[in-house]
Amino acid sequence: MYKIIKTCGKARRARLETPHGVIETPVFMNVGTAAAIRGGASTDDLREIGTLVELSNTYHLHMQPGEELIARLGGLHKFMNWDKPILTDSGGFQVFSLHNLRRIKEEGAYFTSYIDGRKIFMGPEESMQIQSKLGSDIAMAFDECIENPAPRDYVEKSVARTTRWLHRCIAEHEKLAKVSDNVNPGQLLFGINQGGTYDDIRIEHMKEIAKIEGLDGYAIGGLSVGESAEEMYRIIDAVEPYMPKDKPRYLMGVGTPLNILEGVHRGVDFFDCVLPLRNAQHGNVFTWNGKVRILAEKFKYDGTPIDENCHCPACRSYSKGYIRHLLKADERLGMRLCVLHNLWFYNEMMAEIRKQIENGTFEEFYQKYRDILDKQV
Repeated sequence: MYKIIKTCGKARRARLETPHGVIETPVFMNVGTAAAIRGGASTDDLREIGTLVELSNTYHLHMQPGEELIARLGGLHKFMNWDKPILTDSGGFQVFSLHNLRRIKEEGAYFTSYIDGRKIFMGPEESMQIQSKLGSDIAMAFDECIENPAPRDYVEKSVARTTRWLHRCIAEHEKLAKVSDNVNPGQLLFGINQGGTYDDIRIEHMKEIAKIEGLDGYAIGGLSVGESAEEMYRIIDAVEPYMPKDKPRYLMGVGTPLNILEGVHRGVDFFDCVLPLRNAQHGNVFTWNGKVRILAEKFKYDGTPIDENCHCPACRSYSKGYIRHLLKADERLGMRLCVLHNLWFYNEMMAEIRKQIENGTFEEFYQKYRDILDKQV
């Protein structure tokens, strides 16, 4: 059940009930691709830094260790010791990223394993079966992610196929919910809007899937794959009026703190991205004053924390100078501390956004931070 608590312009403060707890939205889902956060963050760490939802990758978990093993060990929640909500993507984006290693057909996608080279097939039914065995709280429908830009005729054919796949996903998802040994029979299902950078195709696809029964939420997919931020915002603006008002909205694979702020301002509820992890790997950390590059020479003798007002595990105990040393020495603790800081910041940012919407002050907050969050400090 999804309930809107307060709106401020298009920004929505809401709650989504799932089998493993309530998700307070807007929310950033912390990405644990293979059932773990890169950089050595444990699920105990995730609880400490305020994570509300963890996101795992259907494709990668299917590759290894395999959904059968995870199901045998009690599902993804027990497997990774996480008692809060989990969303699993469908594998569609990973199939897209394989480029020359995959072929898209009406029945599904054929691709080659990046681990051992074996031939693998994944279609709508297979994606639903894998996600069912993983036991996530939110499963994503199997779709084709299209690169931007792409020829209009291909986009039209691809979107039509994605719609047909969606019907197959719903049918399989409903069937699996009735299986006696289902790991998580209350699993929700989100559909995905596609259409490249063509506003009219996006709108028509959103209208079509909004009429389909059996969906618990809707995502905008196929963005942040080559188009500019301005194009992405334009597409959200075009599609949003046609998204059901009483269902959660998810902007897939996005993004920077500014991207998220702009997305919330346009009516989006869910976000995910590996960007805070990838930035941490290179010593880039996020603050309310903008992005800080810890490896910069000016921090060599800096005895202050990343952010003196931050209460994350890194800022409570370590200085920029020490973290810079760890990164320079290729000590894994350096990346771990940067990961914990970045995820803390993202989770804190979302909590502040929720508070601002509740207080009716989000517009002022948005106007203040849209010019700050993308700055390099």
